[in-house]
Amino acid sequence: MGEKRHAFRPDYAVLPGDTVLEVLRSLGMTQAELAGRTGRPRKTINEIIKGKAAITAETAIQFEMVLGVPASMWLGLERDYQETVARTKESRELVLAKGWLDGLPVRKMVEYGWLEDRGDPAGKVREALSFFGVASPEAWQVVWTAPDAALRESKAFQSQPGAVAAWLRRGEIEARRIECRPHSSRLFRETLGRVRSLTGGSVDGIEKSLASLCAEAGVAVVFVPELPGARVSGATRWLAPDKALLQLSLRYRTDDQLWFTFFHEGAHILLHGKQARIEEEDGVSGEEEEASRFAADFLIPPKQYRAFTCAHRRPTKRAVASFAAELGIAPGIIVGRLQHDGFVPWGHLNGLKRKLTWA
Repeated sequence: MGEKRHAFRPDYAVLPGDTVLEVLRSLGMTQAELAGRTGRPRKTINEIIKGKAAITAETAIQFEMVLGVPASMWLGLERDYQETVARTKESRELVLAKGWLDGLPVRKMVEYGWLEDRGDPAGKVREALSFFGVASPEAWQVVWTAPDAALRESKAFQSQPGAVAAWLRRGEIEARRIECRPHSSRLFRETLGRVRSLTGGSVDGIEKSLASLCAEAGVAVVFVPELPGARVSGATRWLAPDKALLQLSLRYRTDDQLWFTFFHEGAHILLHGKQARIEEEDGVSGEEEEASRFAADFLIPPKQYRAFTCAHRRPTKRAVASFAAELGIAPGIIVGRLQHDGFVPWGHLNGLKRKLTWA
């Protein structure tokens, strides 16, 4: 996270009226005389001095003419006073809202550099609200737990919405920094074909390759570490009518899971319209089944897969590696598919999968 510079903000408010009194004393002028010279009622002048009435732009100009003090200074004093009063009120309200932080993985967010490690309760709440781009915990509830969009929520999301919301928000922040061409379904389908050819190569730096390729088709790809309580492998959302977000967490840390999740999420962008949705691994909806089938068949063509499983009732490491080379994909993808379909036990042939770690 980039360095932040925090401006000094006093926790006390200086009444503009105090300065009015000082100037009046220096000029030997009374409030009544000021009222007469400005054409303002004496009550209005007295209320300004006591802080019960604000110095308007019109009044500031009149004070400039009568007292010889620039209108900009009077308006600046009034602005600073009103801002300090508002911030003081806000700080009291934020302290009362500190319990809202209990639903967020704050410690991990600080560790990742998403939040600063602030000591005062009001500062902690303000920092978190700023991260989410909302002004209050109530607004957070509206935007992040009941968004005006179609979402597919996992059990994990329902139990710990704060963790999933933080993960999604970080993806949104990173995706907005990625410059994309306007989305094109045709180009994205072609891009998926190019990405498939990358699966058999090195996974080092793959996040940059994916981001670069997909940006040309209007899809921002971001990798965001999983947060405690946010058991989500991937998500697809639309940040704008011509820009989609495909977000990955590397939850299972193996290349077969990475690639299946990527193509599964890609299928939602390609097939299911411009609605925001959060995806879980064990979804049973029609869209979920369609996305999973698309990913499975796109990576391993059904006809060739059936031929391989018929010819190899007990697939060996060599047979899988040879089949992967024939298809031009990573061997781990085939192992994951065989395990999922019950052709080999879970844990068998895992040596062909590549482990993924966060840099």
